[in-house]
Amino acid sequence: MQFRALFLAAVGCFAAVQAEVNWINHDQVHPFAQVEPVNASDKAAIKFKPKLQISYGCHPYPAVQADGAVSDGLKWGGKPDGKCKGSGLGSQVYSRSDWYQGKWAIIHRHLWLYLVLWIDNPEAANPAILGVWLRTAGGNEQRVPPDAKFIDGSSLKVEYYKSSWHGKTGIQLTENPGEFQDLVTWEQMTEEARIALTEANFDGHWQERKDLDVPFIDGEFTVNLEKAWIF
Repeated sequence: MQFRALFLAAVGCFAAVQAEVNWINHDQVHPFAQVEPVNASDKAAIKFKPKLQISYGCHPYPAVQADGAVSDGLKWGGKPDGKCKGSGLGSQVYSRSDWYQGKWAIIHRHLWLYLVLWIDNPEAANPAILGVWLRTAGGNEQRVPPDAKFIDGSSLKVEYYKSSWHGKTGIQLTENPGEFQDLVTWEQMTEEARIALTEANFDGHWQERKDLDVPFIDGEFTVNLEKAWIF
């Protein structure tokens, strides 16, 4: 049986280290418009797009725009949720998917913290969710399959939170529905945007975290699917 992994990613508050990339203010980045899906992969990415609830910190911001300009990140200091309720230009969720070990994978990431959603076949009349792997504050969470209480229609309900135990941020499943962001797939991005995300050097020292690598670029994508293999 073939299975597919869908990798979805949303960007929250981060800081960036200057490199040979055109960095612009976080509130000036224009997100990609969500387009009408034209193939099974795109349709699955839209169908299973999660709902994101923000319980702590900043709302997601777009990371890159069509001409390859990259967000310079939010400024240090101030309250974790102060003046960062999302861009007036719109938020963004990023997606990349492929077959892996006979399953189809989808990845979602906030603050470049990601989840991998495993489904059976994007070309099926009614694709089924088989499991999910999430990067939590304390490590990871796995559900094979996730309980119905964590799903709204075909969308996982995901929460961005801070753990009182670990003092770190992460994402976890929740029973409370959140909001959608416009989705763009890796293939739908312009070549300039893909190159910029690949070459950008994001600083992972925020809250002593070092996990701000873009999770769906070449060189990271398959590695992250290996980490998220739960079958």
